[in-house]
Amino acid sequence: MSLVINTTTPEGIVLAADSRQSYRNMKGMARIGSENAIKLFEINRRIGVGITGLAFLPEGGVQKNVSQYIEEFRRGSKVKNMEVKEVARKLHHIFDDKYHWEEQLDQIKANIQNDLSSKGCTVLQMEKDGDLLKFSFRTPQGTIENGMARADPIELLVAGYNPDGSHQVYSVAVPGPVQKLRDSKKPNMEYGSSWIGQGDVAARIVLGFDGRIQNIEFVKEAIQARSELEIQGQLRGLEYAIQWGTMTLQDAIDFATLMIQTTSAIQRFSDGINADPGDMPGVGGPINVAVITPDHGFVWVKKKKLHFEDSVVDLDRKPRL
Repeated sequence: MSLVINTTTPEGIVLAADSRQSYRNMKGMARIGSENAIKLFEINRRIGVGITGLAFLPEGGVQKNVSQYIEEFRRGSKVKNMEVKEVARKLHHIFDDKYHWEEQLDQIKANIQNDLSSKGCTVLQMEKDGDLLKFSFRTPQGTIENGMARADPIELLVAGYNPDGSHQVYSVAVPGPVQKLRDSKKPNMEYGSSWIGQGDVAARIVLGFDGRIQNIEFVKEAIQARSELEIQGQLRGLEYAIQWGTMTLQDAIDFATLMIQTTSAIQRFSDGINADPGDMPGVGGPINVAVITPDHGFVWVKKKKLHFEDSVVDLDRKPRL
């Protein structure tokens, strides 16, 4: 699943990502496919993109790496002058067109039905709600249980500077929407940190909880008794008071890499949570880091290079004639 983190400060924008590529084999077992995947991309001199989620999509009878779609897009003639918002929307359009997630949801539906049937359960209801599959079933003991599933997402963080010098950060989800996360022209939206992928550890550290807290019964009851907005507001009181608006670029790099290193370490020693065991250790391998500043644009701070023993190949180096 991976982890990509953006930290936006007055000095510039940081994008960091791990390099592990994982998958589930035909038996449904989690496997590590590679520790060398690149998940950060320079779109133009001012804008960068990080991607998590599905690593391959079928095209023409073969599996195509999602990074190839981004590389094809960044080589387009009109990319140079694009704004951050336009890049986010166009990438959303590309992946929404290429990823037939409705078909995956149909397959998930069939798998759930077969699994429940094999356990002696009776399916009472199963219906699609947008990109969600909601279902209820009766156990052999007679209790009624509810469940929910969704297609594996493709998520992107698009961050950078517009031609007028303003900065923005957008999240892109397929299936899902394009959402603005940072905007230098909007008060209280200028600076901060966001993450996509397996962000539960980062969320617990920074926010004090992760999104699965809403699956706990007493939290559900509190939301019903009051409102989700009110409960979320109270929970945000647990968030660490980090002064993003005074953070230096080096501190932002240190923060982003710390979150990825910590996530990888926690996944090494754990196997999900007690309420939902069996998580995939999807974060690992070398950390790639890029920064984007108004003066210097997109610059790699650290990017793993091809190598054989003591030899190193730098694909970013321009050939000499």
